Amino acid sequence: MRRFLLLLLMPSFASAATLVVDVRDARGAAVADAVVYALPEGRQFPPASRTAVMDQKNRTFIPHVLAVQTGTAVRFPNSDDIRHQVYSFSSAKTFQLPLYKGTPANPVWFDKSGVVSLGCNIHDRMSAYIVIVDTPHFGVTKKNGRAEVPTVGAGRYALHVWYPEMKDEPAAVPLTLAAADRKELTVTIRK
Repeated sequence: MRRFLLLLLMPSFASAATLVVDVRDARGAAVADAVVYALPEGRQFPPASRTAVMDQKNRTFIPHVLAVQTGTAVRFPNSDDIRHQVYSFSSAKTFQLPLYKGTPANPVWFDKSGVVSLGCNIHDRMSAYIVIVDTPHFGVTKKNGRAEVPTVGAGRYALHVWYPEMKDEPAAVPLTLAAADRKELTVTIRK
């Protein structure tokens, strides 16, 4: 069953190939922290060799949703004055960082696509997500529901949207981009 519906596709003229996606709920309200990503048809990308950060401040994970490409290492600094014990039992990545302050010496490497739910064994209300995707073409929506994915090459793609309350796998919307194109889309999700 499709969990979202493509409503509007408007090309405009710009010098860079860019994909701009607005994610809205059924009432038209902006959806923050939704991950949008474009998987190319017939192409694969090598794993990323990047490092990202999932911080902890005021007993909260910052950001609440972090999107990374497969192969990214994530550091988990603790900017609080108290200790945290970060863990995940998700099938995409199971790990546990011992009780700590500061920054653990080694980052956690995310080598499999999927969604990782994070928690803290000490503070039950702390939760966050890391969404690992097999493409460098992704973004996370801000409070206004908009994500911009720059430098997307020409070709055919499957556009996916994931959001924290999602229960099913993201459905794919076919998308074709021309060179130096700018596409703006509005995606409506059904919660």
